[in-house]
Amino acid sequence: MSEPRLITAALVIADISSYTEFITFNRRSLLHAAEIVSELLESVIDRAEFPLVLNKLEGDATLLYSDISLDPARGAQDVVRQVSRFFDVFDTKTSEIATKRQSCGCDACQSVRKLQLKLILHAGEIAVRNIRQFEELTGEDVILVHRLLKNSLPQHEYILMTEGFHQLAGGTFHADGKAYEEIYRDLGTVNVRVFLPGQFPGTTAHQHSSH
Repeated sequence: MSEPRLITAALVIADISSYTEFITFNRRSLLHAAEIVSELLESVIDRAEFPLVLNKLEGDATLLYSDISLDPARGAQDVVRQVSRFFDVFDTKTSEIATKRQSCGCDACQSVRKLQLKLILHAGEIAVRNIRQFEELTGEDVILVHRLLKNSLPQHEYILMTEGFHQLAGGTFHADGKAYEEIYRDLGTVNVRVFLPGQFPGTTAHQHSSH
């Protein structure tokens, strides 16, 4: 185990909305459901470019981070550029999987188009330490980005970023998104900005059968 090092990092969680429902109501097709979710997460991970790297998979989500210590503003802007492409990658993959699995009558394979993607973006100081071949990220900002997965938004497909990240990456936006306040007992009030697909640079409005 190495000594922890402090860095300024951009944190990204890509989460598949409706995953719990997808699994809960498809117990007989659990294997197919797990394969589908893995394929979708891999499609997003494969689109990420260094210095935005995978930290770990978390069931229906994946945590990525980028060390932006040398130039936080430029680093945050690079993350914006990268994640803006994730929706199209995700949509393309869901269509591909749905077509490939259309002959399978299990609930999982027939429900692929109901899955959607949400992205959480935040930046802050974190501690990184190596435990064997794994990198462990710790700190309040790591906790915060995970807390933001549980929010008050009615939508299931969006980019949510903290106000701090939005300000850090300023200048890359053609729209300001919608401002919200999320309140957490242990973290207090967190100001965030939310962009829907089509309201964010590089994204397009998507149509799902579940909309």
